[in-house]
Amino acid sequence: MNKLQVELLKQQKTKALLKQAQQAAFDYVDKVSEQRVFPSSENLRKLTIFDEPLPEISSDPALLLELLNTVGSVNTVAQTGGRYFGFVNGNALPVTLATKWLADVWDQNAALYVMSPIASKLESICQSWLNQLFDLPEQTVAGFVSGTSIATLAGLAAARFRQLQKLGWDVNQQGLFGAPKIRLILGKQTHGTVAKAISLLGFGQASIEWVDCDKQGRMIVEKLPHLDPSCILVLQAGNVNSGAFDDFSQICQLANKAQAWVHIDGAFGLWAKASKVFASQTKGMELGDSWSVDAHKTLNTPYDCGVVLCKDAEALTSALHQQGSYIQFSEQRDGLLYTPEMSKRARAIELWAAIKYLGHSGIAELVEQLHSHAQKFATLLTENGFTVLNDVVFNQVIISCDTEQLTQKTLTLVQQSGECWCGGSVWQEKSVIRISLCSWATTEQDIRRSVDAFIEARNQAVKT
Repeated sequence: MNKLQVELLKQQKTKALLKQAQQAAFDYVDKVSEQRVFPSSENLRKLTIFDEPLPEISSDPALLLELLNTVGSVNTVAQTGGRYFGFVNGNALPVTLATKWLADVWDQNAALYVMSPIASKLESICQSWLNQLFDLPEQTVAGFVSGTSIATLAGLAAARFRQLQKLGWDVNQQGLFGAPKIRLILGKQTHGTVAKAISLLGFGQASIEWVDCDKQGRMIVEKLPHLDPSCILVLQAGNVNSGAFDDFSQICQLANKAQAWVHIDGAFGLWAKASKVFASQTKGMELGDSWSVDAHKTLNTPYDCGVVLCKDAEALTSALHQQGSYIQFSEQRDGLLYTPEMSKRARAIELWAAIKYLGHSGIAELVEQLHSHAQKFATLLTENGFTVLNDVVFNQVIISCDTEQLTQKTLTLVQQSGECWCGGSVWQEKSVIRISLCSWATTEQDIRRSVDAFIEARNQAVKT
């Protein structure tokens, strides 16, 4: 046994490092609700301490953790507090954070049943629960991936396989050169990750047929081109700016009749299906062929928890097929069959914990709270002279000031204030401020405090 192994076994036995990390984590949780939402300039300058040459010898692990805690904690973005409204980033339910801690100690690889029976079992349970929650066809299968970007890639890969097969082409055997043309039907408000997935799958931008959208970012049904079996449509459950939902019922019925494939990008909006409050927005969502969703957004699991759902299991597994003489499949669920990667974190564990803890009614309550908070935010901002540009149908609020320049200056000052944080965007060709309500921890007091920060920022911007 060499010196390094002796030292590592000692660390494992004493658990001193775990205890040190635990205390640092507890301190962070106690302070995060009142710390600056974005780090101060002074703290950001401290990050230069990490600029050093590659270490030649081992470091003291306790000092390493202390450095990370001292300099790292103050340079985090406080998205686990109640005043972070950027990028549709969620929080983490306490039970899911605790579950992730335990799962990290287990350090499971969820590729195969023989690698982790518990991960395999919980993936199966989550698949069943998600199908029930979203009212999807019973045969729908789930793949657990890092996020919606990869989930969309997987869903569109399944679509490519099936639609080309309908046209008499086996993409796995024959590749794409010389393949029949696939038509990709996208709304002009489609999220950028979809275009990225399309490029990765070998479809050029020339394959896309763009469809006009209404003032809320919904695809205009009457503007759809003629559909046929060569088509793949991408719809949205939650426009990234306005939060609007496409007309699933009408569009999916047209697509199904034409044997076109429908993928629904529901990164944060798919969870609305859990509540009857949003029944009109989610009507017909189950008529799609594949869906992508993030648990780490609206459901508030820790990060790196996305899901692809596909009612055509053969298409998904064929598109993501993996071989190897060393791969030991089983009669149980083998997770690698449903995802692009092999080695992967057992992320379904905290997803299981979130659904188990909340239940159907708890998920409904969570999404309804996010919606009511968005409405409250919009109301207070309107009362104080800001212009709300979207119908607040879910958790997104888009606002502007009297001029585009004032909007941009106000956003910059809000971000610099440390009181709250949100991002900017472009809506109807104008700069806007985008506010995303995604955290279970946000209270009405947080909203009022944030609105005060907006008012102060605008007042400062007017003077400069």
